[in-house]
Amino acid sequence: MNESGGLISIIMPSYNAKNFIGPTIESVLSQSYKNWELIVIDDCSTDGTPEIVNTYAARDERIRQIKLEHNHGAPAAPRNIGVRAAQGEWVALLDSDDIWHPRKLEFQMKHLSESGAEFCSTQMRDFINTDDIEFTEPNNISIEKITFQRQLRRYRTPTSSIVMKKKLLESNPFNEDLRYKAREDFDCWLRIHERIDHSIKLGFPFLHYRLVQGQISGSKITMAKRTLLVLGEYKLVSGKQLGWRKYLYVFTHIAYSLYYRILKKAL
Repeated sequence: MNESGGLISIIMPSYNAKNFIGPTIESVLSQSYKNWELIVIDDCSTDGTPEIVNTYAARDERIRQIKLEHNHGAPAAPRNIGVRAAQGEWVALLDSDDIWHPRKLEFQMKHLSESGAEFCSTQMRDFINTDDIEFTEPNNISIEKITFQRQLRRYRTPTSSIVMKKKLLESNPFNEDLRYKAREDFDCWLRIHERIDHSIKLGFPFLHYRLVQGQISGSKITMAKRTLLVLGEYKLVSGKQLGWRKYLYVFTHIAYSLYYRILKKAL
């Protein structure tokens, strides 16, 4: 694999993830693209998660852990801390319970290089148990352009699928306000997409998203309320707000979510 695309800093916030983080790290170690560093930001876990990460770090110098002094209650702050610590030109985001296809980074860096884009996401599929995951060989991958207007109408860029230029997150950090919890990523992607022409999305499920009972993203009512909060407070580059259009976009988000997340179990 040609790795001239440069170093990718993988940012992984963790909190009490001992039951899941091992397979997630293994999916990073299995990547065909080898020029990466993994930064795990532990948000004061109490279940032995840091010890598991230390075991991996002792075996691979590309893995390091940052232990925070107090719990932040959401992944926004740990992600921002990870970005500031990143040494790569590129940043990838990965939650501590999701799983990557072994060729994810390889294909993303290939298409980023060919297209000249600075932000790349992929399709994803839901799973409950790791035994349910089957890695098929990527072929006939379509490339979709994601613009600001398309992102307004529907959440299109799964967080754990993203690779982007580090500078984009440096200038558009995650909002650490706890009111934005579980929607801080949507807010961030809106701000970034308003400032770039478009991102690209690979039409293949390089990300497997773990469904866990009780997770906030599973509550459609809570997510709808927080989507309305984000859109209601969002300020365009012009300084204007969305006004009545926020209600239209909340409706389209709910409609698409019901179809893609409940019926197709994918995004």
